[in-house]
Amino acid sequence: MSDKGKAFINIENVVASATLKQQIDLNAIVRVFPGVEYRPEQFPGLVYRLKKPKTATLIFSSGKMVCTGAKSERQARKAVLKVIDELKRDGIVILGKPEIMIQNIVASAGLGGYIDLEKATYGLKKTMYEPEQFPGLIYRMDEPKVVILLFASGKLVCTGAKKEIQVHIAVNKLQEILESKNLIFYEGPEKPRLPPLPNKEKEKEKEKEKEKEKEKDDD
Repeated sequence: MSDKGKAFINIENVVASATLKQQIDLNAIVRVFPGVEYRPEQFPGLVYRLKKPKTATLIFSSGKMVCTGAKSERQARKAVLKVIDELKRDGIVILGKPEIMIQNIVASAGLGGYIDLEKATYGLKKTMYEPEQFPGLIYRMDEPKVVILLFASGKLVCTGAKKEIQVHIAVNKLQEILESKNLIFYEGPEKPRLPPLPNKEKEKEKEKEKEKEKEKDDD
């Protein structure tokens, strides 16, 4: 985690799903790879762990796979392909290429300032804050479509993004909103800065927002 007073964004977990469009014999995998976890009486999926990248992939007899534990989109895709390569290399019949989709990205972040959660409940739309049950404020952002947990310390947890750039856009956008409504306070003379967004990615996301707005207007 970051030092106090610094702004940061860390990708903690990327969840990817893959479809193979074929049935897979899980018992055959167990015979070839004795280190996998498979207890069909408790759970229908087989757990295949990789040390590098450090991930766990659930494999189902339907040909569906779910990979967790990756620290980037690229790492998640690499892990799925590596699992398939290892299975094929040891005689498990896999015919086609997998369709891989990123389902969820979980990130931690810090804004380097203190957030007034009480005021933020009214200053932000779509929030839920019940401090007697949970110390964080839950904020649902529409664009990008993510859920952010805000803590008074300025720490955040962002979930629901499908791309890493969406995490960066969401956290930057949240910081701008909090500052514009005087809901965040910094101790030092200089405001902590988040990593800058790549201009190319910024433009792409702006174009997408425009397209979505246009679709809404057409409807």
